[in-house]
Amino acid sequence: MQVGEQVAVVSRETTVEELPGPVATRVIVIANQKGGVGKTTTAVNIAAALALGGLSVLLVDLDPQGNASTALGVEHRTGVRGTYEVLLQQLPIAEVVQPSPESENLRVVPATIDLAGAEIELVPLVAREQRLKKAIRKYLADHPTDYVIFDCPPSLGLLTLNALVAASEILIPIQCEYYALEGVTQLMRTISLVREELNRDLELSTVLLTMYDARTKLSSQVGEEVRAHFPDQTLVTLIPRSVRLSEAPSYGCTALTYDPMSVGSRAYVKAAVEIARRGAQIDPNDEYLPRRGESE
Repeated sequence: MQVGEQVAVVSRETTVEELPGPVATRVIVIANQKGGVGKTTTAVNIAAALALGGLSVLLVDLDPQGNASTALGVEHRTGVRGTYEVLLQQLPIAEVVQPSPESENLRVVPATIDLAGAEIELVPLVAREQRLKKAIRKYLADHPTDYVIFDCPPSLGLLTLNALVAASEILIPIQCEYYALEGVTQLMRTISLVREELNRDLELSTVLLTMYDARTKLSSQVGEEVRAHFPDQTLVTLIPRSVRLSEAPSYGCTALTYDPMSVGSRAYVKAAVEIARRGAQIDPNDEYLPRRGESE
């Protein structure tokens, strides 16, 4: 994809209403060991929406594939310092963080392919599961931030464990398809173990239904089932299936920048509004009114 081609299709006119800041920094891990549920899509679009709403956001890419880094337009080729150096060499986050072109309020710790070996390299290290938590604490001491978001690989290995120990909240994306809750039981068991042994402050705060297809009865049934299991955590907003959500990363941007008026972009903005209102202790169920010019 040539740069000139990107300019022709990418819109930089994304606007998001000013969002309320949280009572304290919210550190959120987006996790689900099942692949293809929209973890990275959720991480980058929620992060971008919060940042475009005026909040300071740090996204930490913990997936060796580096898809979140790609979508947020930051360099993550071999040799670029990022999450690997933070975890294995204890390099300060401030030395590896990069600004994202998505918003002046958004910073990213990129993931390179080097991170693929981190799972094995972390095994013999002392307090291996605490490394990310220590790094985040040091960074926040000098860099006030509203939201820290971790994008995790589709596994429950040491990279995800580091995120679970460092976070105070979990956001689980669940796709509206067959076996939607498959694997969530295992994740909940892992969360319980982490709470008991490593991080008592960890809580499941948010469940987001993704890949919703209003044309099928299955999506509605899955949504009802998920809400029955997580009545207080499940957001009102549903993320629909959208070609734009899939296309955006190939242009090195989020859907909010690629096509801000698409149904997927508007849905993620609404989800970010719900999340922000919960953090600011504002009723998240109040109707979100779109900006003038937005289509319903």
